[in-house]
Amino acid sequence: MKQQSKLGRTSSHRQALFRSLVTALFRNDRIRTTEVKAREVRPIAEKLITLAKRGDLHARRQAATMIWDPKVLQRLFSEIGPKYQDRQGGYTRVVKLGQRRGDGSFEAIIELV
Repeated sequence: MKQQSKLGRTSSHRQALFRSLVTALFRNDRIRTTEVKAREVRPIAEKLITLAKRGDLHARRQAATMIWDPKVLQRLFSEIGPKYQDRQGGYTRVVKLGQRRGDGSFEAIIELV
């Protein structure tokens, strides 16, 4: 099992961070964040898209535990899920950008393919 990065946060703060990042990703199709956060959010986003491909009520309720914005949840199940119906995974891409000027942390863009 992969060791998860704690990102210097408590578990509840980390979960809230991942929820907001995933929601922003599905709202905007691409977000710019640190490389570590992008790598941690990727499997969560992939699982949610797989749920959206299933499209049944149980899958929608499972996805609703992670995405609290009803408009984004609707978009996930009506647009994003059907778009990847024929694809067997690999719905997201992480593009490394280099170091940020302010604090030198490595940035990346995570986007839907």
